[in-house]
Amino acid sequence: MVNLDAFSEMDIRIGKIISVEDHEKARKPMYKLSVDFGPEIGLRTIVAGVKGDYTKEDLNGMKVACIVNLEPKTIAGIESQGMMLAAGETGNVSILVPNRDVAEGTRVH
Repeated sequence: MVNLDAFSEMDIRIGKIISVEDHEKARKPMYKLSVDFGPEIGLRTIVAGVKGDYTKEDLNGMKVACIVNLEPKTIAGIESQGMMLAAGETGNVSILVPNRDVAEGTRVH
């Protein structure tokens, strides 16, 4: 089990996807996303395996919940600087989104 202190170390923020590109070198269907987290954090690149569930048009402009303080991970040559949160399995993935309009960079608690 994860204790509350460990959970509270995660920095989960709302970001706005401003561009979506195919990640051609990835083994699985993935996108390279540019996500704006507002003035405090800025623009981040996030690699996400949601290509089978969402089109580029679906994602562009979407506000999403992401963990922004994970160690960067290089995925098929692209450094992913966070993790977009989603529920479900490939073919039935639902990205976690706020149900009201909140500013980029808003902390999730």
